[in-house]
Amino acid sequence: MARVKALVVRGGWEGHSPVEASDRYVSVLRDAGHDVTTSESLDAYLDAEALAETDLIVQCWTMGTITADQLAGLSRAVHAGTGFAGWHGGIIDAFRAEPAYHFLTGGQFVHHPKEFVEYEVRVVPDRAGHPVVAGLSPFRVTTELYHVHVDPAVEVLAVTGDKPVTWLRRWGTGRVFVTTIGHTVADLEVPAVDTMITRGIAWAAR
Repeated sequence: MARVKALVVRGGWEGHSPVEASDRYVSVLRDAGHDVTTSESLDAYLDAEALAETDLIVQCWTMGTITADQLAGLSRAVHAGTGFAGWHGGIIDAFRAEPAYHFLTGGQFVHHPKEFVEYEVRVVPDRAGHPVVAGLSPFRVTTELYHVHVDPAVEVLAVTGDKPVTWLRRWGTGRVFVTTIGHTVADLEVPAVDTMITRGIAWAAR
C-alpha cells in the first residue's frame, strides 16, 4: 500500500496484552515505511483534525467503556474514509454497552468455551480471490473460539464450521477489517493468522 498515516489505539483489559500484541503490527507498519502514532487513551478519537489526516486506525482495546463523544469521533472518521482494523477482543469485545460501536464493526463477541479448543479455519470459496485471503490453505489454531453475532451485510472471508472468523465491513467510505483470532501473541505468530491481519490492515487503510 502507499505510505499511510496510522494510529494504533491500545488499552482496556490487560489479558489480551494490548501493547505487546499491537507492537507487532506497529513494527510491520513502520518496516513498510508508514508513519505510526500510538495512543493509550481513547481521547485520540476526540481529535477530529488529526483523525481527518489519519488513513488507518488499528485498535486493540478489550472491554472498557467509551464516551459518546469518543465513539462519535471514531465513527465520523471511519465514515469519512479512515480505515479501522483489529483482531479478537481488541475490536469485537470492546465497549459491550454500545450498540452503535457494534454496527461499526459489523459484529460482537458473545461467548467462548472456557477451555482452548483446536479448530480449522478455511477461506470461504466465493472469497478465495480476495487479496486478504488469496492463496491461504485451511489451517488449524488452538485458542479461544469466539461465538459472535454478525451483521448479515458483512463480507465473510473465513469461517470455522459455520462460524465467521474473518470479515470485512464498509462504513460510509471507510473500510473495516476484523478477525476473531488473537487471544495471545502466539496466535498472531501463526503464519496464516499473521498474513490475514497484515493484509487486512493494508486493505482497510485509506
